[in-house]
Amino acid sequence: MKIEHIAIWTENIELMKNFYQTYFGMSSSEKYENRSKKFTSYFLSFGEGKTRIELMSNPDILDIKGKGLLKGLAHFSISVGSEADVDKLTERLRTDNYTIEGEARRTGDGYYESIILDPEGNRIEITV
Repeated sequence: MKIEHIAIWTENIELMKNFYQTYFGMSSSEKYENRSKKFTSYFLSFGEGKTRIELMSNPDILDIKGKGLLKGLAHFSISVGSEADVDKLTERLRTDNYTIEGEARRTGDGYYESIILDPEGNRIEITV
């Protein structure tokens, strides 16, 4: 078994798609639209057979602040390969004015990670 995809409701689906493509090298499906339900989505992929991210948009979805501090999904983690890659991507995101929620460090459970926020405030752990 594996996680096939994680879905994220977005306010600005194009901004979010561009963020994940730019910083994590993901490829995107064509945009899916269901006009009667006011629903649009993209599937972003790390590659064939790997976990995907589905970005979804609907103007009727509620905007609840405090992501990561509510019951439910707190964060997800993207492995970039090495400690040097964690540091490099974290600094690139900082330079591009994204929020660094947690500096790169070794955690108590042995991970080397930083924590950043995507453009809509979703927490992402960047790990080895």
